Amino acid sequence: MIDDVLLEIEERMEKAVGALRTDLMGIRTGRASPALVERIMVEAYGSTMPLNQTATIAVPEPRLLTIRPWDASIIGAIERAILKSDLGLTPSSDGKIIRLPIPTLTDERRRDLARMVNRRVEEGRVAVRNLRRDGLKELEALEKNKEISEDDLFRAKEDLQELTDQYVKKIDEIGEQKQAEIMEV
Repeated sequence: MIDDVLLEIEERMEKAVGALRTDLMGIRTGRASPALVERIMVEAYGSTMPLNQTATIAVPEPRLLTIRPWDASIIGAIERAILKSDLGLTPSSDGKIIRLPIPTLTDERRRDLARMVNRRVEEGRVAVRNLRRDGLKELEALEKNKEISEDDLFRAKEDLQELTDQYVKKIDEIGEQKQAEIMEV
């Protein structure tokens, strides 16, 4: 029973770490990467969908992304979506392909991005701590219903805290890597 609760919480913590990784991929570091734009939502065909479901994204040069829509009629919608995003990039189009030059980052912009990374990392830590709280509630409910003993609850709480510390450490490491990547000139 305790193992089931801990396993479920660990899976959810792993998902929180994965979500943070995915989120941080969208923060640009001065190098072109399809992850920068693939999650931008484009209004096309009467619905909203991610850019990577409407076009092919390529990196022909280190500071250039090319976006080739599968249907040329949605080029305008893709350009609008890129301009609306918080990336600060300006697309240029020739009617068939969109070129997205990635400018070098200024020192001030690097610091802004580093602060953004810190905020997202803190949100990840909070998510993991919330999962710990949920796990504690489940364990205490098991003890209240006399399904586990008080000693088992105590040991389970220690295991849950170790798990939480482990995932908070993972989140911190991911944040430090992204910070280093952003500050790299």
